[in-house]
Amino acid sequence: MFTGIVAAIGRIEKIEPLAGGPRAGVRLTVDAGSLDLSDVAIGDSIAIQGACMTAVAIEGGRFAVDVSRESLSKTAGLDAPGEVNLEKALRLADRLGGHLMSGHVDGLGEVVRFEPVGESWLLAVRAPAALGKYLAYKGSITVNGVSLTVNRVEDTAEGCVFEINLIPHTIEVTTLKALAPGARVNLEVDLIARYVERMLSQERQ
Repeated sequence: MFTGIVAAIGRIEKIEPLAGGPRAGVRLTVDAGSLDLSDVAIGDSIAIQGACMTAVAIEGGRFAVDVSRESLSKTAGLDAPGEVNLEKALRLADRLGGHLMSGHVDGLGEVVRFEPVGESWLLAVRAPAALGKYLAYKGSITVNGVSLTVNRVEDTAEGCVFEINLIPHTIEVTTLKALAPGARVNLEVDLIARYVERMLSQERQ
């Protein structure tokens, strides 16, 4: 489990194909930046751009993860070198500064607007229509591993567009600053919303 509070900005430095042919995945070597790896062991979970990955090697300030071809097809930002949001798995004694998230990407969104508004930034993302039922005004959403609050929701023919207000601190300490219209982002909906929808669907049967 994670909270969506980014602990550090790292960088994917190397991408190596795994043995097994074109259907095999890749091994990512990630420079952890300021993320403290002293308490991380092989087999521990680290969220990269909101996707939960397992550390398979740790050396100094770097760690490696293996990403399957299936995961690559369902996520954004894990297939090329560049900056990534990092968060270690939640401990039971940690503060829950964001909201509970599993690190399982539910779908890919597309940035439709990203522009300054006063001292903050407006981020508008088009989510797949299937995720629209989980999005609500003042509800939680995870974008590229960052826990955020939804300020507006609009269902359209092309999908569900939601808007977020990003404060300067969030821009400074995450990779969201590099977004632009057309960019794809990893989305994870709120766990509570997912369970509520499941319970309601069972009652309607």
